[in-house]
Amino acid sequence: MDDAMLEEKARKWQQLSRKRYADKRKFGYVQTQKEDMPREHVRKIIRDHGDMSARKFRHDKRVYLGALKFVPHAVYKLLENMPPPWEQVRDVPVLYHVTGAITFVDAIPWVIEPVYVAQWATMWIMMRREKRDRRHFKRMRFPPFDDEEPPLDYADNILDVDPLEAIELDLDAEGEDAPVARWFYDHRPLEYDSSCVAGPSYRRWRLPLPAMACLHRLAGQLLSDIADRNYFYLFDLHSFATAKALGSAIPGGPKFEPLFHDEDAGDGDWNEFNDVGKLVIRTPLRTEYRVAFPFLYNSRVRSVRVGPYHHPQVMYVKADDPDLPAFYYDPLLHPIAAHRSGGGAEDEGADWDELDDGQGEFSLPAGVQPLLADAPLATERTAAGVALYWAPWPFSARSGRTRRAPDVPLVSSWFHERCPAGYPVKVRVSYQKLLKNYVLNRLHA
Repeated sequence: MDDAMLEEKARKWQQLSRKRYADKRKFGYVQTQKEDMPREHVRKIIRDHGDMSARKFRHDKRVYLGALKFVPHAVYKLLENMPPPWEQVRDVPVLYHVTGAITFVDAIPWVIEPVYVAQWATMWIMMRREKRDRRHFKRMRFPPFDDEEPPLDYADNILDVDPLEAIELDLDAEGEDAPVARWFYDHRPLEYDSSCVAGPSYRRWRLPLPAMACLHRLAGQLLSDIADRNYFYLFDLHSFATAKALGSAIPGGPKFEPLFHDEDAGDGDWNEFNDVGKLVIRTPLRTEYRVAFPFLYNSRVRSVRVGPYHHPQVMYVKADDPDLPAFYYDPLLHPIAAHRSGGGAEDEGADWDELDDGQGEFSLPAGVQPLLADAPLATERTAAGVALYWAPWPFSARSGRTRRAPDVPLVSSWFHERCPAGYPVKVRVSYQKLLKNYVLNRLHA
């Protein structure tokens, strides 16, 4: 076989390999696939480029300067994939530049929302215990490093240090926590369970009722107990938007700059005495009145939102005792004594004999039974089902899509409620600032 035939076979082999192991790009550009390199490879590149004063790195300095604008995104991806307290270590793929100028964590932390909220709720319990006992954490003095101290090398100072034990709440694997105890603290729970997660993409989830009930119970520390929407009357998004448009502030709510600055323009020759259509109210008006009825108590109304005046009354009270039956007598909802009344003064003169039609007492035949007499009033899952029906999102759903871990709201429902009166001023100010950002984000969404 001569050289020409060898070159032809080599060229055909390269074409075949390029089609087989490459990704087709736009405009005919073909980029070969890159194999995953071991972690020591990246560490060696960064270690070799630790001192950029060498002559061989004189052409890489421009690359390092150009990579500075991507540092915020690199830090964001690093914080996004930071392992939570219940994970001891987490291995993630990285995308690195050949000169070691910058490195990105090439992973998106998809989580199942009810599982993630329940995990952080158990961490809340463990952190409260740690704050009480102070066995693992100590106060840190700042700044930890001096200005002239060089940065620590990861391979020399941190690589050989054993990580601390993961923080986990002891679950009853054979009792009430049995539906979730096996996979609760895994990195990606139920990743290989096809009945709960749809495939390796980890984008959709579906959980059975026992698991959802257990997660809802574990997440109780972070969830609100308020099920009645009437609690949020004049303290919801519609009321905040109306107060913002009117230039007012609901007590305990956010404060905004005036939305309109032309309130008095063109009104120099007008007052409440020469306007026959003016409704004059001499008593001082509370802000709640102006927000609740903006068209009645305001002269010039623009960009207001009229929310619902009243929602149907909720007759549900969250049971504090797990041993209570599904349907029980709650004194909060039944203030009337549960005994037969002895009669009042209006019953003294009634002649009950006149009401008797002579037929005697009415009785049903012996074989008559009420509807669903054979069905039990409640099963062992009834109480959990009722609690999940009134639970907030995501525990009110059986299925859904996974979300990025930073996008899952953990404690946002706290500042949506009214701040208790006994809290310090700085806490009330924090509530107002959080509410202000919430309203602005919703209005600009």
